[in-house]
Amino acid sequence: MNFTTILKQYGLTEKQAKIYLACLELGAASVQKISHKAGLARSTTYEILEYLQRQGFVTTFRKKKSLHFSAEEPERLLALAKNKITTLEQALPELRAISGEARIRPTVRFYQGIDGMKIVLEEILAEAKELQAFGSADDLFRTLPDFHKFVEKRKKKKIPVRVILRDSEKARERQQSGQKDLRVVRLISDQYQFHGLIYVWNNKIAQLSFQKDLVALVIESEVLADTQRAMFESLWDSVE
Repeated sequence: MNFTTILKQYGLTEKQAKIYLACLELGAASVQKISHKAGLARSTTYEILEYLQRQGFVTTFRKKKSLHFSAEEPERLLALAKNKITTLEQALPELRAISGEARIRPTVRFYQGIDGMKIVLEEILAEAKELQAFGSADDLFRTLPDFHKFVEKRKKKKIPVRVILRDSEKARERQQSGQKDLRVVRLISDQYQFHGLIYVWNNKIAQLSFQKDLVALVIESEVLADTQRAMFESLWDSVE
C-alpha cells in the first residue's frame, strides 16, 4: 500500500507526507534525523514540521536542549478528519444560505450577431410556456428574414405570445394573422422610434438590438422579469 498517496489524498503534499511517515517510523527524533530519513533538506524539513504541528499531525518537545518531533498516531489523524467533516456538516446550513443568495443574483449573458440571436430564440423555445413581447416587426424581419421558422416551432410547441408592436404595415399583417399563429397583437403609435425586441418568459428577459452591432442580452432574474412583465401588462391594458 502506498501510504504517501493515501496521505496526499488526505490533503498533504508529497513532501509533507514523507516527513510525517519519517516521523512515524522514527518515533521521537530530531529535525536532522527526520530530514535524513525523508531525504529532504534540513531547512525544508523544519518548515514542514512546523506546518504539520499546526495541523495536528506531529507534536514537539525538547530533549537535552534539542527540539524533537514525534508523529501523532494514525488514529489521531482519523479523528481529525472526522472532526473536519463534523465542522463542515455544522456549517452546511449557512453555506447553503450563502449559495442560495448567490443563485438569486441576476445573471446577464451577451451574444453578438444573427447567430447569437438565434441561440436566444432556441432557448426561448426550449423553456417558455407563454411569452410577452415588445418590439418592431419591420426591424425584426429585416434582420431575421427567416423568423417564420421560429414562429412555426413556437406553434408546434403550443407557446402563445402576446405582442405589442410599433404600428406599421408589417405589424398590422402580424395582427391579422395572429389567431392561427397563437399570437395576439396590440399596436402603439409609430411616433415611438426604437429598433429592438424584448421577450419575457419564466424568470428571463431577452433584449435584441437590430441596429449597428447586432446584439442580444439575456437577463435571468425573477425580480427583474416580474418588473418587466408588470410594465408589459400595464402597457397592454392601455392600448387596443
